[in-house]
Amino acid sequence: MRETKSSRTLRFAALAAVLASVAVPGAAVAHGGGGGGSGSGLPVPALGHGEMAVLAPYRGAIFELARSAADTSEPFRRMLNFAEIQYAYCLWGTMPGGVTDEESPFNECSHAYLAATRAVLLKLREMPREAAAAGELVSKIDTEMALNSMSLIQCQYSGESFNTADIVKPRWSAVPFHAPSAAVFSGVFLSASAAGWGAARFLRGKPQG
Repeated sequence: MRETKSSRTLRFAALAAVLASVAVPGAAVAHGGGGGGSGSGLPVPALGHGEMAVLAPYRGAIFELARSAADTSEPFRRMLNFAEIQYAYCLWGTMPGGVTDEESPFNECSHAYLAATRAVLLKLREMPREAAAAGELVSKIDTEMALNSMSLIQCQYSGESFNTADIVKPRWSAVPFHAPSAAVFSGVFLSASAAGWGAARFLRGKPQG
């Protein structure tokens, strides 16, 4: 489905808001790149590059099922909270190539939120009320991975484990050198500039009381 002008505007507005405040309130310190961080949180097992690409389209369904779960434990809630915060830090999966392009400044943080998403799904499969729906999602994901041999595709972040105490931020300094990401942020800047210019012109032309 082709992206409409209004949806592009909303996406640019969301990105601009994140750029204005690149931190998520209440989040933990930045992850320094692999290996369990401070150790004060829950471990999040690594996720392969090909596995991530298969899992990404199911993220919404997994989050929806997790949010509706009734009988939850503290570890489950912490893992879900980490997955959602990490997803926000990764700009809600909106950046081109964030999941599929190893060179994207958003690829490592995509690994983090999707690794946590898989951990949430596996915990859902252990819950009596959610087990059937979670099991169905697991079967679909496993079948798709097997049919396309996606688990064999690896990248530099495929062996990286994470920790719920350590947020993985995008590599902001690399954005100008990744053409698709740079193009999005250029669009955000141009849209914001045009909006500012239009507002200023409107205010100049408004009759003074």
